[in-house]
Amino acid sequence: MDIYQEAVEYLESQHVPVEAEAEVLEEDVFQEDAGSCLLYPLHPEILDDPETPTSHSPEEMLERRLVVLKGVLDSEEVYLRELEALLMPMKALWASAGTSKPVLSSRQVQTVFYQVPELRDMHKSFYSDLKARLSAHCQPETNQSGFELMVGDLFLKMVNQIGLYGGFIQNYEEAVEVVRKCTHSDPRFRTLAESMTTNGADKTRTKYTLEALLYKPLDRVTKTTLALLDLLKTTPVEHKDYVSLQEALRLSRSFLSGVNESSQSKREVTLSHGMRRQLMRDGFVLDASDGERSLRHLFLYTDLLLCTRLKHSSRGKQDQYRFSWFLPLAGLKLHWVAEQERPSDTLLRLHSIRTKMYHLRRQLRQHTGTWPARSRRKLEQMELTLLTHSPVYRLELHSPSGKSHTLLHTSLYELEEWREAIHKLTIDNIETVPPDLLTLTSACVKLRMTQQPPLHSSNPVEHEECLCGTLSVAIHSASGLLEPGCVYVCVEVDGFEFYDKQAQTHSSVHSLSPHWDQELTFLVDGAQELRVLCVKQSDGQDDMVLGKAAVKLESKSLTQRWRRQTLHLGQVEMALSLKYSPHPLEPPSSTAQTHPVFCVPIETVAQQEGVLVPHVVRCCVEEVERRGMDEVGIYRISGTTSDINTLKAAFNSNLREAVSRLRNSDVHAVSGVLKLYFRELPESLIPSELFQSLAAALDIQDMNSRLVSMLSLLQSCPDPSRHTFLYLLHHLQRLSEKQEINKMSLLNLATVFGPSLVRPPVVGEGHYGPTVDISQEVVVQVQVVFSYLQCNNLPEARTSLLHDTDGEDETTHM
Repeated sequence: MDIYQEAVEYLESQHVPVEAEAEVLEEDVFQEDAGSCLLYPLHPEILDDPETPTSHSPEEMLERRLVVLKGVLDSEEVYLRELEALLMPMKALWASAGTSKPVLSSRQVQTVFYQVPELRDMHKSFYSDLKARLSAHCQPETNQSGFELMVGDLFLKMVNQIGLYGGFIQNYEEAVEVVRKCTHSDPRFRTLAESMTTNGADKTRTKYTLEALLYKPLDRVTKTTLALLDLLKTTPVEHKDYVSLQEALRLSRSFLSGVNESSQSKREVTLSHGMRRQLMRDGFVLDASDGERSLRHLFLYTDLLLCTRLKHSSRGKQDQYRFSWFLPLAGLKLHWVAEQERPSDTLLRLHSIRTKMYHLRRQLRQHTGTWPARSRRKLEQMELTLLTHSPVYRLELHSPSGKSHTLLHTSLYELEEWREAIHKLTIDNIETVPPDLLTLTSACVKLRMTQQPPLHSSNPVEHEECLCGTLSVAIHSASGLLEPGCVYVCVEVDGFEFYDKQAQTHSSVHSLSPHWDQELTFLVDGAQELRVLCVKQSDGQDDMVLGKAAVKLESKSLTQRWRRQTLHLGQVEMALSLKYSPHPLEPPSSTAQTHPVFCVPIETVAQQEGVLVPHVVRCCVEEVERRGMDEVGIYRISGTTSDINTLKAAFNSNLREAVSRLRNSDVHAVSGVLKLYFRELPESLIPSELFQSLAAALDIQDMNSRLVSMLSLLQSCPDPSRHTFLYLLHHLQRLSEKQEINKMSLLNLATVFGPSLVRPPVVGEGHYGPTVDISQEVVVQVQVVFSYLQCNNLPEARTSLLHDTDGEDETTHM
């Protein structure tokens, strides 16, 4: 079948004919040559400040404001239909590009429709949100005033993505050139490009050319700015939307001004492969290149990284950027690492700031309406200090020329976004054209996508959906790894910086399907987003982020019962559960100390951690299985006492620090910590009241009958003791499978662990039964554990409580 005919049939299947019909309204959509409009000068009213609100009463202004908003909604609906019409033939053109007689080549299709799907998605989201707000406001039963209709956040969100238009505008001339060239040379494409139609709300259809539809996004940027101007003029100053709309208008003007300046001065630089230098990403980071932590604004271009410092100008004048450094992307090497433990004086300072922020925040919440400007600035300044001193991740950049720079991040998620964006550009090996640093730096104000550091206190509006209380995250398991690895999960939450906002699981054993069943708990204030990263641990190399996802937190969908979800983090599928308990928060604690775990009853530890097998047991077992299975004399050879005591103190104070130390400790110290934990339990895993019954069971001659009796006795143990005992037995069985290498048979392992796991009752403490001499005690202890180890059908150990008690599994695709 003719390729063009396939495209025509596709359009017809979408009820968009490509032949002129009688009911099609011929509209003059090209009032001027679209190709020349890229350099159009902006109207003066767009760049000037909005008029001072008129003397109309607030009620009259709000009525006019509602009319403006309805006009914006109608205009968005028309624009979305135009974008849909523009995208309609894209699928068929892509399909034909891979054939022997393409209508357009793959590169040409990409050029013509560059950024259009993204623009469509952005405006579709804005349109649906705005329509929902207006519909809810206009319901007769709501009886809301115009002051209660809030839309500023929607406009600000849309304008914050206006950078998408930058890519479209830069590509526009090339796209139009492809359309014109192919229209003249290919009759199939000409028929298609000159017969585009959209369906109107009144079922009429308007005919366009493809070139005319490509002009629509150019025109839209100006219309959006004018709409914001009209909206601000009809919004009373005391309205909560006023500040957001002011900021949205400023950003929109700044973008337009940058487009005009760029177009008129022809500052674009052509790189190798015909690419142009474009701004790909920007944001605030901490630059530690000179040994000092300085907040800097980082700009990632197609071929280079530009680090600048923002210099705020006096009122009425434009802010300016000052050059700090730049690095070409060609050959750039990236290395990231988590920083070591921070000094105690730094931790004390951070705690002091957090406590002051907590109390100031509580005072500000007493205010109704807008926060006092002075108090808000004070809160922002304290949060900025935290942002400067609390990062725990380092991203090191090494250039082939020998220059190196270090960036600090508080969030592994944000670090990975930067690393991905930079790495994606470096693999293209684009040749760097030496930049005009003065021009490039001066253009940053107009080109920037990020307006200010990511301070939560900058937005004083209280959202009902924000979480305030305890958020618990249970990480169960993962699947989809392409190769076995030791994997851990990092979880982050947003909100105010009063409490720790990041936690991670211990590392799994070397596996294709890692399991953790570990519960992470966060105290949150103002949390709206949860970020989850799956990280593969690599010896001697950077840890590798296998996948990440961000989940919106909504209080209405979270309950005090566990709710299981499945997240898709790239190649990895992650099973986790969430629960949320809203409650007033206490001031932040001075330390991140958890409850001690050594010398504490195992039931108490299990209850505190929300598990059946304590983390100290699982972490040590998994570390031994990771790198101690082939170690001669593992569990028999003692580790250094000082190393063991250091690890014990870490587990008693901070699990995250303990896991970090565990990875770098001698494996015999790790095995020593596990033995010490069982030895220091106030009550052994097998309760002492079962000692005599187990000793009697050893006298049963038939092996099967003996094991049946012993397993029956095991069922009477408390759940944490029983499952921890079974967990350890399975580990020791796996260890003995390599006894030819590690020289640790089942009997050797039973000899090591027997006295710790099985203890006789203490005489005089309610025990009046027959006593056993010490030598006989040791025999019983060893033989009991040895008998259990010989069992080939031991019950499986469950490491954690069930978390999926509320509804069915939900799958979230990211």
